[in-house]
Amino acid sequence: MTRTVRTRDGRRLAVAEHGDPNGAPVMLFHGTPGSRLGPVPRAMTLHATGVRLLTFDRPGFGDSDRLPDRAVSSVAADAAAVADALGLDRFAVLGRSGGGPHALACAALLPDRVTKAAALVPLAPRDGMGETWFAGMTPGNAESYRQALADRAALRRALDERAARIRADPASLLATIDEGLEPTDREVIRQANIRHELVRAYAASVSHSADGWYDDALALAAPWGFDPSDIPVPVYLWHGVEDRFSPISHTRWLGERIPHVTVDLEPRASHFCALLRMPQLIAWSGARVSWDAMVALSG
Repeated sequence: MTRTVRTRDGRRLAVAEHGDPNGAPVMLFHGTPGSRLGPVPRAMTLHATGVRLLTFDRPGFGDSDRLPDRAVSSVAADAAAVADALGLDRFAVLGRSGGGPHALACAALLPDRVTKAAALVPLAPRDGMGETWFAGMTPGNAESYRQALADRAALRRALDERAARIRADPASLLATIDEGLEPTDREVIRQANIRHELVRAYAASVSHSADGWYDDALALAAPWGFDPSDIPVPVYLWHGVEDRFSPISHTRWLGERIPHVTVDLEPRASHFCALLRMPQLIAWSGARVSWDAMVALSG
């Protein structure tokens, strides 16, 4: 089910709900590019784990209005607006790839509302890591983020062209990122259901424009507007060791600074392998037990 939520400044956010309507609320932040229609666990899985999963298009993506010059930290106000509209006092957050920093922003800036946070294959703050932020990153990603810092007009042109190609052929994005795909990524993307959901999410994300993609790139490369070391809630970080889209050094950096953190680095896994681990992290986010306790109960 999709609904429209209004923010305090009058913008529209497109919000989708999945799973158990009476379950524990978990807010999932999509990747870059992405949308509320991105890959999520099946309805029966969410019902079985008692999770009410909420996703929304970040500003400029899909059917959500744009918020120019937004920072990563801006997402906290939008998440609060969604929670208020749905009558939720407390909720967990989880983000994948470009959504990871946005989940961490909510954990840092909404400490009275966020219960847990998880981030899969996230980026770390560029101003914290310096030039090492780009180390090990695919040439395409590194070029886009360097343009975000030094040549915004070139970035805008490039993303407008890529968005137009995706609108004409939604599967084209998977072809353009092929240079960064590890064999384990290809195995995941070959799964018909995952491939279908990724293509659907990409098509929806740029259905109107490349605004969200462009604004996300700027926000992720700029200062985030919060300090990950200020996050007071339990955080779970997962990263595939072979990831080249968001290199594993980013999760190592975050893991050394977030206070109550579990860091899970999986050998022989890469960026899109996060989609396979996501159902477990969503279940943990909605559970009232620790990760170790949940593993023990499921084992």
